[in-house]
Amino acid sequence: MTTLGPGRILRALADAEAVTWSLLLVGMALKYLTRTTDLGVSIAGPVHGFVFLAYCLVVVVVAVDQRWTARTVVMGLFSAVPPFVTIPFEQSVRRRGLAGQEWRLRGPGAARTLPERALHAVLRRPLLWGLVALLAVTVVFLVLLALGPPVG
Repeated sequence: MTTLGPGRILRALADAEAVTWSLLLVGMALKYLTRTTDLGVSIAGPVHGFVFLAYCLVVVVVAVDQRWTARTVVMGLFSAVPPFVTIPFEQSVRRRGLAGQEWRLRGPGAARTLPERALHAVLRRPLLWGLVALLAVTVVFLVLLALGPPVG
């Protein structure tokens, strides 16, 4: 069974985050510049929010697996805030060899710290990893949705 490696999943989420930014910006233009409809923001806003959270989770997971520095983790998380910065961040990580094709923590004895051991447990079971990730992002998304939009 082939699995998505850290580099591939990071790239997919970086691209998805940029695409949802595009959709949200188009929706905002329609709402605030042309004043024609707020449907774009109503749809693209939550989609972008969900993908944003998923990207941030993937950054943290890849960072633990690939042993990124704190600086790289912060840069990765910050790259999701301005539009389209996730793409150059991912390209930079790939050029520097910081997101490999294989999960380091899938192998036996690779996990030393508590976060690494926890990640090792889910990476050994790709379906479980996907479900845990989806559940975590969904729970955070629903809590944030219940709190209301970021701007009043």
